[in-house]
Amino acid sequence: MIYLMRHGKDNEDYIGGWSEIPLTKEGVLEVTETAQILNNSKKITIDKIISSSIKRAIQTADIVSPLLGIKEFEISDMLKEQSKGHLNGMEKNVAKHLYPEYTGNNVKVDTIYPDGESLENLYTRIKNNLEYFASLEDNTLLITHRGVINMLYYIFNDLGLDMDKEKFGVTHASVHECDIKNKTIRKVI
Repeated sequence: MIYLMRHGKDNEDYIGGWSEIPLTKEGVLEVTETAQILNNSKKITIDKIISSSIKRAIQTADIVSPLLGIKEFEISDMLKEQSKGHLNGMEKNVAKHLYPEYTGNNVKVDTIYPDGESLENLYTRIKNNLEYFASLEDNTLLITHRGVINMLYYIFNDLGLDMDKEKFGVTHASVHECDIKNKTIRKVI
């Protein structure tokens, strides 16, 4: 079994994607609480941590690792969120004025951000790299993003892609158990 954890909360006044927006104080607390639950769990064992290379995920790994007694963690670009291109890290109010076609209800699954990706591109990236996930050792915790975790839910449940980010309950600092071989994923924390 591998586990996927979404990073803690960051400043949601900014567009995420590949931004370097840090965790908020609330995000640090969420991550700390989840790490303590993992550490005290009799059902979940974590032996290794791999983090997305995006700042908020690395900050999450920096908090989680010592609380789980893991000295070092790896970093992987494979776990990065959807790239929002020129909009990565942009204040949402500014983006609405500069790029109205890439905000709100204008965005569809096939909308490609300038110098970025569409949601379909993210889906394809994750689907094409299922071997990466299958190659991971059991008891590995992947610290990643809602988009990546959502794509595994869509893929394993053979669902059509849509814009409902909340569909699978991938909340900040939540943990999802993933069995790549049997193509199952479920929220555990």
